[in-house]
Amino acid sequence: MKKLDVLTVISKLESKYKGLNTALNYSNNFELLVAVILSAQCTDERVNKVTPALFSKYNTAEKMSKITLDELISYIKPCGYYNSKAKHIISASKKIVENFGGEVPSDFDSLLTLDGVGRKTADVMIAVAFLGDAIPVDTHVFRVSNRIGLANAKNVYQTEMQLQKVIDKSKWSDMHHHILWHGRRVCKARKPDCENCDIIEFCKYYKKNKK
Repeated sequence: MKKLDVLTVISKLESKYKGLNTALNYSNNFELLVAVILSAQCTDERVNKVTPALFSKYNTAEKMSKITLDELISYIKPCGYYNSKAKHIISASKKIVENFGGEVPSDFDSLLTLDGVGRKTADVMIAVAFLGDAIPVDTHVFRVSNRIGLANAKNVYQTEMQLQKVIDKSKWSDMHHHILWHGRRVCKARKPDCENCDIIEFCKYYKKNKK
């Protein structure tokens, strides 16, 4: 996509989705971390259904570090992959208590030392919890970025690197949300709603398949 087109697409997405943030419900950084771990291969809506009961008792790393595996599974089972997610959450909670004084670390490298935390989860924490500059690439961001032409990559890491090059750093975190919400509401996986898309004139997919 041409530089001028990129700037126009960014502007249009900003106008449409300004103010929209993560759909996950949380009240502190630890709750957000747990919710993001649970959201892997699971919808935010389903995560939001199971976390209120869990967070009513276990809303800090110290409290979560003391939960048993079976009890945690009983809360999070609807989210899928519950065995590995439960193990990751308990292990991460213990490490946060032992190595970071009970507080979720705010730097990328330290976040990656926590079980269950990969690039996307670390990026979400940087962007959402700590208001830093990051472009988390989930399934929506990967699909939409490559479909419309902001990126031309084979995997999420390459997509993240390419988006960092074409989007001004000060806009990274906001654009993550804007692209994500565009994927949820308009540029859907199975059937993109091109008729109601504000950026079709710049879209690689539309030019190739619809015109």
